[in-house]
Amino acid sequence: MAVTVEVEGLRKDYGPVRAVDGLSFSVEEGEVFALLGPNGAGKTTTVEILEGYRTRTGGEVRVLGFDPATGGRAFRERIGIVLQEAGMDPELTVRELVEMYGGFYPRRLPPDRVIELVGLPDKRGARVKTLSGGQRRRLDLALGLVGDPDLLFLDEPTTGFDPSARRRAWELVDRLRSLGRTILLTTHYMDEAQHLADRVAVISAGRLVALGPPERLAERVDRGGGVIAFQLPPKVAVGDLPRLGGEVRGEGGAVEVHTTRPVADLHALTAWALERGVELPGLRLERPTLEEAYLALTEGEAGAGARGGGAAGDRDGGAAGAGGTAGEGDD
Repeated sequence: MAVTVEVEGLRKDYGPVRAVDGLSFSVEEGEVFALLGPNGAGKTTTVEILEGYRTRTGGEVRVLGFDPATGGRAFRERIGIVLQEAGMDPELTVRELVEMYGGFYPRRLPPDRVIELVGLPDKRGARVKTLSGGQRRRLDLALGLVGDPDLLFLDEPTTGFDPSARRRAWELVDRLRSLGRTILLTTHYMDEAQHLADRVAVISAGRLVALGPPERLAERVDRGGGVIAFQLPPKVAVGDLPRLGGEVRGEGGAVEVHTTRPVADLHALTAWALERGVELPGLRLERPTLEEAYLALTEGEAGAGARGGGAAGDRDGGAAGAGGTAGEGDD
């Protein structure tokens, strides 16, 4: 498969401070690639170098075959950028704005097709100032897509969204993946990265500390294979449970079995329950998550902000491109 982004030994210094320190990774064509890291880890600087809006101190970078620092218009015509915040004329309609942005590119998608793709067909004639936050965010994406980019940069695409709006945004990214778009995503939502990304790169203090599929990184957290969790049935004590291979912990009727052999222990538990005709309420097997791996890899750095609920990103540079203020909902 062709490589869209190649980074080798990337360095960026701000005076005596080294923000990016020997970073190396690649992004394949058609891949959704997530760049993760605490605030101040260097991911914003890295992305802005890839976009061509910030110069590097050292190392090699190729994006779509170009050096972003010297690629000029030929390079910029092939990328789309969706920032967290950017200005839009509030008096223009959705279609007018998409059509205007499309006019900047020699290769562009039909405005109505893009508006349909991002789920705003009923708003094509609405003025920007009348849109909700979630609708403006979808318009941001439309502006990033109208130039038919080979590579799309998404910066914290769902910050501030409610759960329903986030799910719809995820469906849109999945749809773009099916169309063969290459996407480089930054996010503080670990569930978002786990759901969307084919691979993730975790950056800490300007260095790459982990790279791979989300599930592989999650497996690096040593939790002994998994945790079997359930509630004790009525009139049953922890001591009544069958002999299990893992460590059994019980408190207030809630039981956790920390095991290195989850299949065998699950079989023993369910066979025991069936023999006695009892249920095990809430029975589930919990595997290590990307969030746990991320926190372990970054060692809880200040400002990490990586929880299921997430936090706002750290975009601080002057990159230009389509973007908008993230809203709180979608309706």
